[in-house]
Amino acid sequence: MVVLAEEVAASLVREYLSRKGLKRTMACMDEEHPRTSTSINNRSDLRQVLHMEGLCRTNKAQGSPLKSMLEIMVRFQIDGHNDTTTNIRSDVQKSLSAPQTVNTRKDDPARPDSRKIISRSLTEVDCPAQDTFLSLATDRQSTLTQISQSSSIKKQQDQPPLSMPSQASDRTIKKEQFSDGTISATEITPKKSVSRIRRGMMAGPRSSSSEESNRKHQTWKVGVVRSHFGVDEDSRKTRDEDEIADHRERTITGSTRASQESWITHELESKAGEGSGFEKVEKNIQKDYRTKLKLNRNVDSQEGMEMILDDIDDDEELLELSRVTLQSRIPQHSHDTYPMDQNTASALKEVLLGSSTSCFNAEWKSQSFTFSEISDVRYGIIQKKGGPCGVLASMQACVLKKLLFEGANIDTSLQRLRPSNTSRTKCLALASAQVLWRAGGGRRATIAVTSGKNNFIPSGQLRSDGIFEKITCFTVDNLKDLQLLLDEHIHQFESGTLGCILLTISVILSRSIDRVREDMDVPTTTLIGAYGYCTQELVNLFLCGRAVSNVFDNDMELDSGNRNLTLLRGIQRRCDVGLLSLFEHYNICKVGSYLKTPRFPVWLVCSESHFSVVFALQRELLTSQLQEFDLYYYDGLANQQEEIRLTVSVGTSVPLSGPQDAELIPPLEHCIKTRWSDAVINWNNTEPIL
Repeated sequence: MVVLAEEVAASLVREYLSRKGLKRTMACMDEEHPRTSTSINNRSDLRQVLHMEGLCRTNKAQGSPLKSMLEIMVRFQIDGHNDTTTNIRSDVQKSLSAPQTVNTRKDDPARPDSRKIISRSLTEVDCPAQDTFLSLATDRQSTLTQISQSSSIKKQQDQPPLSMPSQASDRTIKKEQFSDGTISATEITPKKSVSRIRRGMMAGPRSSSSEESNRKHQTWKVGVVRSHFGVDEDSRKTRDEDEIADHRERTITGSTRASQESWITHELESKAGEGSGFEKVEKNIQKDYRTKLKLNRNVDSQEGMEMILDDIDDDEELLELSRVTLQSRIPQHSHDTYPMDQNTASALKEVLLGSSTSCFNAEWKSQSFTFSEISDVRYGIIQKKGGPCGVLASMQACVLKKLLFEGANIDTSLQRLRPSNTSRTKCLALASAQVLWRAGGGRRATIAVTSGKNNFIPSGQLRSDGIFEKITCFTVDNLKDLQLLLDEHIHQFESGTLGCILLTISVILSRSIDRVREDMDVPTTTLIGAYGYCTQELVNLFLCGRAVSNVFDNDMELDSGNRNLTLLRGIQRRCDVGLLSLFEHYNICKVGSYLKTPRFPVWLVCSESHFSVVFALQRELLTSQLQEFDLYYYDGLANQQEEIRLTVSVGTSVPLSGPQDAELIPPLEHCIKTRWSDAVINWNNTEPIL
């Protein structure tokens, strides 16, 4: 996969916004410039694509490291043009100028070896090898020009005279012996043997101007099946064998010799700067290069999936960058992508709001899963206005379960209540994946995100609200791909203005609209009721994956007489998080043990038509008869500024604090007593919530 520069640049900006905590700015960017399948959403992958591993390690070792890669790059550019670097560069220019001027006369025996000039020049400069390479990068043009002229003289001396024109004399084989005894045979064309400088790199012989143009303008060469380039098999079979061999030899000779000379020049500079012996360095470099060249040819002969750097600029490191596998750095996942259509949008509006002409209110449109920045409640999701509390409290409970009781984090539960931005975002993504996967029956799931552009023009009975027509859906059939997709798009749910709506639509599509209606006691029931409040069906869809209408265990049949049976659907199995309802206190409904005794000590609290969360840090609370324990309460709508901790004492031996007026007992205490009937609750100097 070819990585586009504009996608890498956009990913670099997103990484800067993320590291700076500019979530709203990043959300606006994603709306105006949506992410694509080629976007890089992993910081490690981005660092590798930009080849910034060394810079990031250097930055990390400093006393006050910078946060983002963009800042690291800017500081590197600023530091790279300071006075010290300028002085070093001027010293190198002086050492490469007058004293080592190359004599271009062929008969001058005193012509110095150009590679020794580089060696002596670099050893005369008193600076580390890395700084030498950086300072020489911009000045190498003049040095390589001198080397090119020297090489041209050498070739003219070694070239035999042409006696008569013939097919055999059009090509000449030039033999060159290296210092380790190996011989390299190079085929050259005398009339085209004049050496040249191509983009600051020594170039070998070329077979045709068209081939040279292709190599010059194509930096990355991708190994693929030959038929991809439109080469006809029959016409290739009829091609003359000598012409094929001639073309292959001259192409390989031209490109590899240019790469060889450039690579050896770079290695001589770096090794000489380290003080190594010139003859030993040259011998080792040529040996290493032939090994690497053989590997590159083997890779190029395959039906490749690997990108090979063919003709790079002279300021890049050929040895390290000539073989880059970018495909393995970008997370790959399989999914079906399709835009929202008008029929699906109408069906969603009907099951959510009751009619395709209805629209979400302002409370839903402005709600996302944004976390609080108050230190005592950093785990809490903020609710801006009333309405979607059922969805927010359900996700809050699932996030707390992930944060407190799952994962390999060695922190204590109290420490986990002060999570970092990365930790709570990761828990939100994992909790969302679990909710969607559960709604899909453990077989499939769908994610709905906004693409920023209209996929259809609403017509007929469908009223436009600027939401459904811009939705793109991703459907996956395995949990791993679901988690990868959510990692890429979690910003739309956490900081996007439509986060709550998008996740609600995702849960419905994961379950499917038809199955959601089948779950309900009355198929015409809506998931959002009067005043924008969540119905019990929507809450149950998030908690247990089914939009059932009741909270008791299993299904129940009611006989209304004359053999007319009414089926009431309830909770079928024990849930991960539970529910405590004030309606049970008033004997309006019965909460079954599947919700009252969940797998984890986290409960939704339904009180006064509002959903909030209560949880404990001790999982053994569900299996042991503890006499005293703490419960933590969080309400995202209350603008909570501090931690609310309630100490619950159970057992008949606990004395009452005195006569209490039933009207002054907080509703939260009534909800807690539906689970622990003889509980005495201490608010620990916190003002009781009435």
